[in-house]
Amino acid sequence: MSGERLRLLVVDDQAIVRDGLVTVLSLVPDFEVVGEASDGGQAVRLSAALHPDVILMDLRMPGVDGVEATTQILAEHPATAVLVLTTHADDASILGALRAGARGYLTKDAGRAEVANAIRAVALGQTLLAPAVSDVLVGSLTGGRPVGTVSAPASSLPLSRRFPALTAREREVLELVGQGLSNSEISERLFVSMTTVKSHINAIFTKLEVRDRAQAITLVRS
Repeated sequence: MSGERLRLLVVDDQAIVRDGLVTVLSLVPDFEVVGEASDGGQAVRLSAALHPDVILMDLRMPGVDGVEATTQILAEHPATAVLVLTTHADDASILGALRAGARGYLTKDAGRAEVANAIRAVALGQTLLAPAVSDVLVGSLTGGRPVGTVSAPASSLPLSRRFPALTAREREVLELVGQGLSNSEISERLFVSMTTVKSHINAIFTKLEVRDRAQAITLVRS
């Protein structure tokens, strides 16, 4: 680490996410955000120029993605710690990031304190994975279940286990969609506006890669 404050580089292709992270992290006394990048290629260049202690790295970005950027950065700057912060928690994404050398992996529903603690941990050389990420990783390495056990139907598992990329509120909305409730009914049930419900549903469709409500319902009930 360089100096008393941890020097951070924030990498995300979504400006609103990037701005939010920079704003929140800049308020932490022992952090200093020294740069921000909108894609992996820019992250590689800024890493060489700014020498950050920790890089918060998104995965799915145009051009050079987060895995390739991590590989390139650590090849030249092995002391830099990369902490993945992404919406994706599938085994391919997790294994790709860890094989590239990332020390930590969080999903974007992590709270401010969780992100801050993860930054400090990876800066010290520790490995830190979100609980849901650990579950996916263990499942991948064990073929999805411990030896000698019988797999439960996917629909019997809590939504937090089945869809770790979703935020807690998005999982609430998805559960109500799965029950067949309309947007107006969900709005009334959760005491939020219709606009908010539509925003959550659009985010759910994007993260789960479904086209419409029917596909989402099928996914929840299967």
